[in-house]
Amino acid sequence: MNFQWHRYPQNTKNLFKLALPIFISQLASSGMGFADIVMAGMISDDDVSAIAVSNSIYFPLLLFVIGVLNAITPTVSYLNGSNQRHLISHQVKQGSWIALLFSLPLFTVYLGSDWILQSMDTPAAFAHKAADYMAMLCIGLLPALMAVNLRCFNDGLSNPRPAMLITFFGLLLNIPLNYIFMFGKFGLPAMGAVGCGLATSIVNWVMFLLILHYCYRSSSQKDIGLFNRFWEKPNRVTQVKLLKLGLPIGFALFTEVMLFATSSLILSPLGAQVVASHQVALQTSSLFFMIPLSVSMATTIMVGQTLGAKDVQGAKYLTFHAIFTCILIAFAMAVVILSLKDWIPHIFTSDPTSITIASSLLIFAAIYQIPDSVQSVCNGILRGYKYTRPILGVTLICYWLIGMPLGIVLARTDWLVMPMAASGFWLVFCICLSIAAMFFFYYMRKIQRLSDEALLARLERIK
Repeated sequence: MNFQWHRYPQNTKNLFKLALPIFISQLASSGMGFADIVMAGMISDDDVSAIAVSNSIYFPLLLFVIGVLNAITPTVSYLNGSNQRHLISHQVKQGSWIALLFSLPLFTVYLGSDWILQSMDTPAAFAHKAADYMAMLCIGLLPALMAVNLRCFNDGLSNPRPAMLITFFGLLLNIPLNYIFMFGKFGLPAMGAVGCGLATSIVNWVMFLLILHYCYRSSSQKDIGLFNRFWEKPNRVTQVKLLKLGLPIGFALFTEVMLFATSSLILSPLGAQVVASHQVALQTSSLFFMIPLSVSMATTIMVGQTLGAKDVQGAKYLTFHAIFTCILIAFAMAVVILSLKDWIPHIFTSDPTSITIASSLLIFAAIYQIPDSVQSVCNGILRGYKYTRPILGVTLICYWLIGMPLGIVLARTDWLVMPMAASGFWLVFCICLSIAAMFFFYYMRKIQRLSDEALLARLERIK
């Protein structure tokens, strides 16, 4: 196959032009969570625990809905590439209805978190704080989802810079608001973790209003007519198409997050040092993963636009260039992690045993950068082709039918080898991600084997 390598420099330049602001947005968003934990730690361990336990309920469900709304990005990028911009407004407004629809069950779960925490035998010392923290987060839930919808809209237009600037502003706003509400400044009562939840909700409202204002004022979006008509009733046909595209993404995100969260719970009986070292490796790998994830999201946008322009062969070349780029990035990240594996744990802990264990786990984290990067970019390619149905099946098989049982066996039993503790799960992560990468690559090639006419006809049917 001719890979058209003469296109590689330009394709890579365009990829990084999109991926960089997406990466900065992700970094700023993670920075908010980091600031919350650090500032809560300045108050008490109970406040840290309240936020950590609440987030274990809050984020998996929120990420599920965010995954569903990610259907907007390839939909908009395809319509933008095919010069059907007049159809974009309808898709975005239907995305708003989906955000509203999914916010209702989330409200129910979050406001009922007190019962969930009691059923988990959460210590009363921070259970009530956790429930109140979740209640505060509910204030900003709907604007957070609406902002995601508008962010996906702008991403689909190859315009991730506004979201980057707004998210970075949100980080800068989050820290002083945390300080005011958590520590009780300007005559306000000290609210601790609950104040952190209130600050987060205010930031969510501000970021939503800012991106809404940008969309309203942007001259490049006037022809789309997003604000020409304020009200548009739900359209069943469009919403079903968006849900068919978005639900597999949402469920896949949820199952992936739950695998990592559950692994920590399964390792918890092995002691605080094992869990702490596991978390050090997870935090480190999550930070590095933002880079290939950003490239993956940029690839979704570029593939969608290229297919919209009816350049099927160009989209195919782009996919291989993106995979090659991610492999190069993964090798570089692996080298960095291996070089710093004895130093990184000192950032998180001073316990010698935890440092030793974490250092050994980072070897696995370095190894899995390559399959993780490949599966991530192939996942993004499938989204760009609007071929998301296999994503859920692959995720369930690799992470839960294979990964979780094998992880338990290797970590906690001597059925195959002597108990490997956290190393058992990290070995399984490497295996599962490699299998997922192969599956996603197979499905990418499957959709690319369709004739140009058949592929374009399929995309037009589901636009």
